[in-house]
Amino acid sequence: MNEDFYAVLGVSRDASDDEIKRAYRKLAREYHPDTNPDDPNTEERFKEVQLAYEVLKDPEKRERYDRFGVNGLRAGAGGEDPFGFGQMGGLGDLFEAFFGGSVFGQAQRGGRTVRRGSDAEAVLDLEFTEAVFGVHKDLRARLAVPCETCASSGARPGTAPTTCSACGGTGEVRRVRQSILGQMVTSSPCQRCGATGEEIASPCPDCRGEGRRTEERTYTVEVPAGVDDGNTLRLTGRGHAGPRGGPAGDLFVHLRVRPHARFTRDGTTLLDDLHVGFAQAAVGTSVEYETLDGAEELAVPPGTQNGRQFVLRGHGVPRVDGRGRGDLVVRVVVDTPTELTREQEELLRQFALLRGEHVAEHRGGLFSRFRSASK
Repeated sequence: MNEDFYAVLGVSRDASDDEIKRAYRKLAREYHPDTNPDDPNTEERFKEVQLAYEVLKDPEKRERYDRFGVNGLRAGAGGEDPFGFGQMGGLGDLFEAFFGGSVFGQAQRGGRTVRRGSDAEAVLDLEFTEAVFGVHKDLRARLAVPCETCASSGARPGTAPTTCSACGGTGEVRRVRQSILGQMVTSSPCQRCGATGEEIASPCPDCRGEGRRTEERTYTVEVPAGVDDGNTLRLTGRGHAGPRGGPAGDLFVHLRVRPHARFTRDGTTLLDDLHVGFAQAAVGTSVEYETLDGAEELAVPPGTQNGRQFVLRGHGVPRVDGRGRGDLVVRVVVDTPTELTREQEELLRQFALLRGEHVAEHRGGLFSRFRSASK
């Protein structure tokens, strides 16, 4: 393929978006394989036009192409790979990355058309700590899998598929029609063979000619550390198998994380409440605080107020990209006692007296009678 996309479209390097679009439309009509069924070079030329237009119509791709050429589309400057083409080979691979298959959006295998299997979805339940630290977890799902009886051919063992008599093995039926642009050839999937290009006279008894059957399979899913409730993992090639040997789709695993008894989560930050008595908050204390990583000695200094926060660095949730962990934020909740013995109440009254604080009357006095009457 020609790597000079401007030359492919016949425009200058400073061509406007409208000029590029007009050039593409003209060449697409001229080189479309349906209008040139007898020219074997047409499809390759049409691919060049398609790829050139896909790059030059997009400002970001065009800018990268102008700076780095085709290599800029495969791998960005500074090691970046913004378009995911870092592992690409030639322009043929680049075309597949843009269009996902042949010029008609179908893959070819062994001279016949094969269809990709559909994607599948499943839900995986995780404990809170499994989501935080990652886990290998088994997942059961009912999926279309290759039929072992017929080796995915769809034909009864001892027999083989034959070329479709309606489409000649192409998987497409072409029709000629007249339009304002002249004679046009349109194609549509062959209904006789289901666009596979093959007919099966004697279907496999286990898959009934599909080349696949539905079974329950168990996969071990590698859940990375730091995932959260509602995240989705994509398992490439683990979805439904394609008919008659077609490639499998992808399996999308939706994660459902059970809440923790103590901790709540805000991104990579863990939140928790630490309950202390008001005497502990006033004079200070040291408590053994249980984190997800184990026990930590947490000092509560004298005069700690309700709502004060302590931050334990690096005790939060790991970042999914592996770049460190978040923090654990502990909020102090000062508990006021609700049930006091007479001795405790008397000590508190003496404490209030020493601080010059006014308190309610002694139990059994006016305050107690008022409280009883209000019930």
